[in-house]
Amino acid sequence: MERILTRNVGKEGSHTLAVYEASGGYRALRKALGAMTPDSVVQEVKRSGLRGRGGAGFPTGLKWSFMPKDSARPKYLICNADESEPGTFKDRVLLERDPHLVLEGCLVSAFAMGASAAFVYIRGEYVHAARVLERAIEEAYEKGYAGKDVLGSGFDCELVLHVGAGAYICGEETSLMSSLEGNRGYPRLKPPFPAQAGLWGCPTTINNVETLACVPFIVERGGDWFGGIGKPPKNTGPKLYALSGHVKRPGVYEAPMGLPLRELIQNLGGGMLRADRPLKAVIPGGSSVPVLAAEECDVDLDFESVAAKGSMLGSAAVIVMDSSTCMVRAIERVAHFYAHESCGQCTPCREGCGWMERVLARIERGAGRQEDLDLLLDVSSHILGHTICPLGDAAAMPVASFVTKFRSEFQYHVDHKKCMV
Repeated sequence: MERILTRNVGKEGSHTLAVYEASGGYRALRKALGAMTPDSVVQEVKRSGLRGRGGAGFPTGLKWSFMPKDSARPKYLICNADESEPGTFKDRVLLERDPHLVLEGCLVSAFAMGASAAFVYIRGEYVHAARVLERAIEEAYEKGYAGKDVLGSGFDCELVLHVGAGAYICGEETSLMSSLEGNRGYPRLKPPFPAQAGLWGCPTTINNVETLACVPFIVERGGDWFGGIGKPPKNTGPKLYALSGHVKRPGVYEAPMGLPLRELIQNLGGGMLRADRPLKAVIPGGSSVPVLAAEECDVDLDFESVAAKGSMLGSAAVIVMDSSTCMVRAIERVAHFYAHESCGQCTPCREGCGWMERVLARIERGAGRQEDLDLLLDVSSHILGHTICPLGDAAAMPVASFVTKFRSEFQYHVDHKKCMV
């Protein structure tokens, strides 16, 4: 297919304004400001079928429509660039290689919602990406694409870059807003939802980097064009897949939404790393989603198809594991991450994540008990659905799926005090 989101990736100087403008950059912003109304931009995005690319898959145009049209308070847009989930690195490619695409998406989206400022919240570890974005924002201001009276249209929009402090929890939208406000990154109860009371109590919409990068193409080429890519009507447009693990060519690949998982592994990823080590399992959407066993991997990578297999597309971070993988050690490392990153606000997550990590570590080092497997399932069930934010679910779902689908391997660890692979 035509490269759309990654069309500039690989070009020399792709991060600069000159290269971006030479490839048609900021034409969508000019079109939106000169020939469209905010409502018509929202309607075009609705027509496209674009769904959030950060993990939830919520319809973007519908989300925008929740913002009040008339508000006595300022309205804000936040670009969530706090890409911190293990296995996920697709947004970094856009931030480092084509930052103006992300900024143009922010500006067009802010115009559609009447937002007076767009904040880009980037994870603290993305030092190079932050520097690239900082320079790109300066270029945007210099050419009149941001600030007061953008391109002489009367539309005002400030671009603000905020670098986080390295907390995974701040990828959750309400924690992110707390952090932006200068407070500890604690999730908030909803309702009220951000569109009613978000950043500093003002109407706010939070969108993912890749989601916003799709917007200029929708405005320039039309929602019907975007909606014709992928698997209409529910899974449309191009998609970035972050492929890692035991494949020959790991990396970020652009393909139509709904690409078959085995095609991603075999054709784009070059196949399994070693021919004598067949596919054992795949995590299809980042470390927070249930694992798929090899026999479940005949699936299209779209929201509904992956859900039908009992997992989630999530951020489309595809982690491939071959037969040499110890499933106990793999999930123990995932559990360690979530135990470390839990903010501690909710008791089920704070205590449950710690328990799951300790029990898995015990099994992995050969000290497992016969009751441990059922204990893991019990603890995970008491976390699921009992926390303010999804981090608890993100920790519990993988543990439950690993134990359930590879129970014999966990039992071998308990019985023989060693790994079976």
